[in-house]
Amino acid sequence: MSLEFSVEPTATSFGNHFIIGLQGTSLTDSDKRLLAALRPAGILLLKRNIDHTVSYPEWMKKLSALVNEVRQYSEREDLLISIDHEGERVNRLPPPITVFPNAMRFGARAADVARAHAVELRSLGINVSWAPVADIHSNPNNPIIGERAFGRTPQEVIASAVPYLTELQRQGVLGCAKHFPGHGDTSTDSHLELPQLDLGIEAMWKRELLPFQKLIDAGVSLIMTAHILFPSLDPKTPATMSRFFITELLRGQLGYKKVVVTDDLDMKAVSKDFEQGNIIAQALNVGCDMFIVARQPGADDQRSIHMAQSIAKALEQRIVSEETLFQAFCRINEMFENELPQNQPHELSAEVFASHADLARSL
Repeated sequence: MSLEFSVEPTATSFGNHFIIGLQGTSLTDSDKRLLAALRPAGILLLKRNIDHTVSYPEWMKKLSALVNEVRQYSEREDLLISIDHEGERVNRLPPPITVFPNAMRFGARAADVARAHAVELRSLGINVSWAPVADIHSNPNNPIIGERAFGRTPQEVIASAVPYLTELQRQGVLGCAKHFPGHGDTSTDSHLELPQLDLGIEAMWKRELLPFQKLIDAGVSLIMTAHILFPSLDPKTPATMSRFFITELLRGQLGYKKVVVTDDLDMKAVSKDFEQGNIIAQALNVGCDMFIVARQPGADDQRSIHMAQSIAKALEQRIVSEETLFQAFCRINEMFENELPQNQPHELSAEVFASHADLARSL
């Protein structure tokens, strides 16, 4: 299904660029107002959106009802329905969905795990998984990546992440390489503060950038930016908003032509900055296409609407050109038209879950 492009200065004109979180297992009045006003292209499912207290058929039914409500209020039949689903440390779903170990243990079985992940996610109607992690577990003191990474060297990460991505997408769930240009060597958590990493570009070409290049070559559909400051390369701007990292490095030298999505804008590393007027415009100008806003419980829906309206303001003030916005729209539309599946929810058999559990235990 094709999306509609418009530069009219209203929030609803710019919902194509937003992926939002919801408050609970059913839509709140705030959710309904935001969905109707913003009409976002996608949603981010979190643990709070699935009822962990009821049986598998019951929580499946409630989840399907929630997504159908989103379609109703956003007036979008085709949606990007996404979730973070990596393994042990990052798992939002209740039983009988299989809990696999962290990616560090996938090894040569990475494609098998991706197949199981895709089968289970597809059965929930999910069509985008924020995986694989392309970061390298190079810093043992990293509080946020660690064994979520596929390996301690770029070669180990590439050996598992590429077959994982290839099989995930072959099985009908789009993958996302994260967190560009690399979060593995940091020593702080961007959910809590803005990490800084003093790496030069030569060092990054030898390590951080190698998995991203291979995943781009393998056809990854989305790449997620990292909220990290690299003082020696761009001393003032986190990678998410950096012309050097997104325009010159990712779009230019790495040759990535598809959708770039920001990590959650509610993370404390950037949340205050993103409340300022032209930050969304800055990210669009450097080559970002979509923005995740997870929305903390009780969040003010006006904040998300204000983000969309800031695009209109930037157009009016000629901070962002119509051409730049149209290029971003075209990348998103290409994904919706030619890559993004619209998976239909269906229950899986006990035998399927048993085989996936056997795989998880074998890793």
